[in-house]
Amino acid sequence: MKKVLLTLLLPLLAAAASAGPLDQLRRGLDLPSAPEPALESADASHLAGDDRYWVTVTADDKYDRTALLRSGLDIVEIEKNFVSGFIRLDAMEQLAAKGFIVRSRQPIADYAARHLKDFPAGDAVYHNYSETTDALKELAAAHPAEASLFSLGKTTEGREIWCLRLNTSEKGETPSTRPAVLFMGNHHGREHLTNEVALALARHLLANKADPAIRGYLDTLDVYVAPLTNPDGAEYDIKTGKYRWHRKNTRINPDKSVGVDLNRNYDSLWCQAGASQYASADTYCGPYAFSEPETRAIRDFVLARPNLKTLMSYHSYSSLLLYPWAGRDEDVADARDRKVFETMARAMGALTAYRPQRASDLYVATGDTGDWAYAARGVFAFTAELDGSTFYPGAAMIEKAAAKNIKAALYLLGVSDDPYKLAR
Repeated sequence: MKKVLLTLLLPLLAAAASAGPLDQLRRGLDLPSAPEPALESADASHLAGDDRYWVTVTADDKYDRTALLRSGLDIVEIEKNFVSGFIRLDAMEQLAAKGFIVRSRQPIADYAARHLKDFPAGDAVYHNYSETTDALKELAAAHPAEASLFSLGKTTEGREIWCLRLNTSEKGETPSTRPAVLFMGNHHGREHLTNEVALALARHLLANKADPAIRGYLDTLDVYVAPLTNPDGAEYDIKTGKYRWHRKNTRINPDKSVGVDLNRNYDSLWCQAGASQYASADTYCGPYAFSEPETRAIRDFVLARPNLKTLMSYHSYSSLLLYPWAGRDEDVADARDRKVFETMARAMGALTAYRPQRASDLYVATGDTGDWAYAARGVFAFTAELDGSTFYPGAAMIEKAAAKNIKAALYLLGVSDDPYKLAR
């Protein structure tokens, strides 16, 4: 696919990078807009054998939402008294017995026919796995003094999980004592916008490496960008040239269903509330904690780096800025840590116009990346749910989401040398 390199984005973001103070970073960016491609005639025939339904179910509070997740509903949209999302037919048929009212239901093929765009024609600007790999290699080759590239590990299907390291001293997997920051994208296959935001951040930092503020980060921090942490799932989602709404990786389960939800597979209250034991469910937690090579790769990366201070995991969509706990219906107990989380979340929420909140205020979801990183290593870990009203928001959304999230990332870099300074 032919790539648009977002060259117009980079110089316009330079002012935000050099601004420094939070009030200057809040200034809006006047970005050129890519035209939204027209929807092509929808053909969802490739989903004819898929037994998932798009359903709307009554749910009065986060406790109902948590129970629905455990029942196999992949909650995508939340309203005051109901939620909508994807669920398998057999799990849907059990909802009434559990006291839930299904307000509407629609086979995924019918839902897709109303929302589907051809991937190559409408969204050619997005990077697939091969293009992401090439983009990261090109960045490392063009900026050898600042950047290096290595693999976190291999996926279920044997793909490398590439990570770009920005550090003017240590390269590759060499240990460092500098405060470290990790930015991650595409934990869920269908969330392709997250890959683009992470790539745009890496490009921005390197294109503006002469800026005093960014040069300071490159000279004093250990910055990692892993934009595509579930490449198998992302490739599976677009394999037919039509989106499949695929969330998980591509493990073949005993019932022949495909995938484990990587963001339910971490060893943080694994497979308790908000995760499903049904292998066919989109929120399936896997056979055991860290059963998947993708989550083991992230685990090993984090555990090997005691210098890791902060983490941002990009997801879509909801325009939210979330922090622990996700798997517990309670606040972080340590008052100083809680103040740091809340202060950082409010600041990044102001820069993105995302709502900052404790993750479990949506619903309780165990096995979460951020919960595990904080519990295991004390990392101040956040989840950004990006803009949009669909998993496939089109090409024009890339510039919008990248601009605001780069501003938030610059703030995160600015406090990662010592996050506890926010609690003093």
